Amino acid sequence: MTDLATLSAAALVAGYARGAFSPREVIRACLERIARHEPLLNAMVLVDEAGAERAAAESERRWLAGRPLGPLDGVPATVKDLIDLAGFPTRRGSRVTDPAPVTHDAPSVVGLKSAGAVILGKTTTTEFGWKSPGDCPLNGVTRNPWNTAATPGGSSSGAGAACAAGYGPLHVGTDAGGSIRIPAAWCGIVGLKPSFGRVPQWPLGAFATVAVAGPMTRSVADAALMLGAMARFDWRDPFALPDPPADWPGRIEPEVAGLRIAVVRRLGFAPPADAAAWAAVERAAAALDERGAIVEEADPDLPDTRAVFVQVWSNALARLVDALPEEKRALLDPGLAALAQRAQPISARAYLAVQAATIETAHGMARFHRRFDALLCPAVPQAALPADAPLIAPEEDLWQRWAPWTFAFNLSRQPAMTVPTGLDADGLPRAVQVAAPLYADALALRVAAAIEAALGPPPLAPC
Repeated sequence: MTDLATLSAAALVAGYARGAFSPREVIRACLERIARHEPLLNAMVLVDEAGAERAAAESERRWLAGRPLGPLDGVPATVKDLIDLAGFPTRRGSRVTDPAPVTHDAPSVVGLKSAGAVILGKTTTTEFGWKSPGDCPLNGVTRNPWNTAATPGGSSSGAGAACAAGYGPLHVGTDAGGSIRIPAAWCGIVGLKPSFGRVPQWPLGAFATVAVAGPMTRSVADAALMLGAMARFDWRDPFALPDPPADWPGRIEPEVAGLRIAVVRRLGFAPPADAAAWAAVERAAAALDERGAIVEEADPDLPDTRAVFVQVWSNALARLVDALPEEKRALLDPGLAALAQRAQPISARAYLAVQAATIETAHGMARFHRRFDALLCPAVPQAALPADAPLIAPEEDLWQRWAPWTFAFNLSRQPAMTVPTGLDADGLPRAVQVAAPLYADALALRVAAAIEAALGPPPLAPC
């Protein structure tokens, strides 16, 4: 029999509607699966069994009455521990944070709960979301369910591992430089970084001007459903966009005939990628070509996004560390503390130069999208890295091993997403990245859906 925990959100809602199974049965299946695979994967910071069972019972009553709250009523979800979940602490993977419970849900959680989603608990993150290897001082090492010697990636490490391992269909991640798309690629799932402002956030973190919250799922359709629930205006976020049209994600079809798709090899510099990463791009490009898209190679002609993002990243982290009392800094991830110490303060003039280069990047991508509807490029340079490898040079790792293909789209603030393309010769997931113009989230989902329809949905990890 199919494990109910591994069904898609769309399949769960369809099953509830016809009475094939109940939300309480699904939540029990998810909790059993979590208990079976934790603590080996170490994807969960906390599991709210009582709250999830209570919410599932309430959902079941609504379905029996024929009055579901919304398109995700009774569907299990998890929340990354950079995001507030009322009644629980937001520890951010750090020993320096307040262990007291917060009193309010973050906007993305409000959206999910309003649509009826059942929150299972919170997933691990790297400390303050600062790096891509999936470990933190507070919770230890999170492992990849495809190979527990490998990292799931970060900073949404627990969300990636939980999704790939079948801890329910919906997982909230955040992304300031690739933190949704990197673990999605290394865990073989779908990860969407929406347009900046599409999903409101509060409180804002260290990377307020480039970070977003978004879906991590095992299908493009589920990512669209989840985004539809999360993308609701919230007054707390000064960058929040107005509500999108009703049910716009639900109308996405994998139709790409006539679209112009660029295969991109440069993002202001030449990011590294191994042969298997390019093979994934070629598979996706061929699939789109067969469906009638016009695919060609092109260069967006951007400034050196590597130089720009390293400044944004390192100085944001230095500011965060500088705000901590001296006695707490010894509790930080040693790599984070050392990075903050190495970051040189920049003058107001240099800061404005970084902002100008960020705007130039966004303008360059907007100009590029006047010619191309969407683009394809690698999501990551290689397959998942070892989980326990020592961290020696994070500034170089950022643009060589972690995020060279992802951070440009945080600077430009446009939607970008990871789509799985299958397994490599070592049995590890590979993926491609799709990016669309600013605010064209539905187009990114549409192109991703076409790739998924051609190459097949990602398999569940064999953990």
